[in-house]
Amino acid sequence: MARTRIPLSVLDRSRTRRGRPPGEALRDTVRFAREAEALGYLRFWVSEHHSVPGVAGSAPTVLAGAVAAATSRIRVGTGGVMLPNHRPMIVAEQFGVLESLFPGRIDLGVGRSVGFTDGIRRALGVGKEAVEEFEERLAELAAWFDGGAAAYPQVHARPAEGLRVPLFVLANDAGADIAARAGAALVIGGLRGEDRLVEAVSRYRKAFRPSAGRAEPYVVLAGDIAVAATEEDARRLLVPEAWALAYSRTHGVFPPLEPAEEIEGRVMTDRERGHFERALRGPVYGTEEQVARRLSGLVERTGADEVLVTTSGFDREALLESYRRLARVAAG
Repeated sequence: MARTRIPLSVLDRSRTRRGRPPGEALRDTVRFAREAEALGYLRFWVSEHHSVPGVAGSAPTVLAGAVAAATSRIRVGTGGVMLPNHRPMIVAEQFGVLESLFPGRIDLGVGRSVGFTDGIRRALGVGKEAVEEFEERLAELAAWFDGGAAAYPQVHARPAEGLRVPLFVLANDAGADIAARAGAALVIGGLRGEDRLVEAVSRYRKAFRPSAGRAEPYVVLAGDIAVAATEEDARRLLVPEAWALAYSRTHGVFPPLEPAEEIEGRVMTDRERGHFERALRGPVYGTEEQVARRLSGLVERTGADEVLVTTSGFDREALLESYRRLARVAAG
């Protein structure tokens, strides 16, 4: 069987399931982190979402602390903290605390998204224009670890100052240029190997500027991967997330996950069906042999250093079995 021969990591968004409280999703995330550690995954990251019915993870630094406390070896971080929502000094201090408590295990992944709606953005005190300040805020964030931001003389972010917390930038193809200029690792979505993805990765490597935190470019490919005994079983695991995405695109609300069998029997509008089918074309899925072959080809084409698996599913045991199978694919 072909193997990926590449480190695998996990991003868990604390997805809620219909009829279950948000607290259960958060506790599931902590349990999942322990299972991912036992399976040999390199990192376990959590995310930041606000006022989203289908996602319980709204405070990633708090949740990352709980995950780090419940594990002992796996690296823990964020995928990511949405920097437009926060002052860089506060983020530096929070991660300084995490790194001080769990030395050598903490990653700082940041993104540039703002709230999903105008109401959320007002509640957070940010506007869409905050995205335009992302690169400036990113530079300030790195500066707090290096000794202080020039705009604030004699101000120090303690205990962050002097610590080395790896910086990752979550990006689309345009954001790859920001990651390169910052000397940060790049986390980029899309596991089918489209030309735009390959071109963005190539551009990032060519434009990369070494920084105090990273001497060489580093590329993490992120996306949904499902592995099961049959290709159809693997596809079925992805159905709840695909429907949630389709529903959000057509109704403006990202809902909790529902059972796949109910979704497959549902009558959808043409618009819903179109979004649903497109969502299922994005992930890599199949048997262990099929996924190994597809991932090997993608890694060879992009030269990726790591794959971040973002799969969610309603059936928690089937989801965990998928991660077990994927770990075997990577183990050789």
